[in-house]
Amino acid sequence: MHDAKVRGGITVTDIRPPRKLAPYSHAVGLEVDRLLAGDARDDGGEAAVPVNIPTDADGDAFGRLILLHDPGTDEGPTIMKLVAYIQADLDSSVAQDPLLPDVAWDWLTEELDQLSEDGDSADSAESGESSPAAAFSDLGGTVTATASSRFGDIAGPASAFQIELRASWTATGTDLSGHVTAFAHVLANVAGLPPEGITAIGSR
Repeated sequence: MHDAKVRGGITVTDIRPPRKLAPYSHAVGLEVDRLLAGDARDDGGEAAVPVNIPTDADGDAFGRLILLHDPGTDEGPTIMKLVAYIQADLDSSVAQDPLLPDVAWDWLTEELDQLSEDGDSADSAESGESSPAAAFSDLGGTVTATASSRFGDIAGPASAFQIELRASWTATGTDLSGHVTAFAHVLANVAGLPPEGITAIGSR
C-alpha cells in the first residue's frame, strides 16, 4: 500500500486500524489539501508534506482505506478485504442533485474497473496472452448525501451538506498499491479537485 502513487493535493499517512476484525490489518488515511493541489509525491512515494490525519478529520474531504487480511488455512483461501470510507463537504447545488449518489458510486466502480484493465494489460504484455482477471470482487456499499441545519447558539454555517461513501471489496491480488491510487482518485473526484495539470480559477 505504501508504493501507491497519489496525485498532488492529497496527503496520505498511516492511521490506527481497527482491531479484532481480522488476524492482520493496516489502514491509511487520505486528506485533501487544496494548497498542495499542484504538488506530487516524490519518487519514494512520500507525501510532499507529512501530516497526521485523525480517524475523523474536520471539514473538507478525507477518506480511510482499511486492509483486513486473513492468510487462510489449508481449508480456506487467503482473504484480502478492503474497507473504504470517504466524507466530503459539498455546496448546496451539488448536494441537492438527485443523481449524486449514482455518480459517486460510478466513480468508484470505474476506478476499480480501470485497475483491472491495467492489470490485464500488464499480464498480457508479459505472457503474450489476454486473460481477463478482475483486480477485485464482492464490491458493495452505500452513498449517502446529508443536509444539516443549525439552530440557536451554535457555531458554524446555518446549513451544511456532506456526502459519505462506504464500500468494501476483496482484492484478488497481493499488490494493493493500485487500490490506494484508485481510492485517491475517487476522493479527488468527490472533493471536486480539478484534473492534474489544471489550475482552478481563483486558486492563485
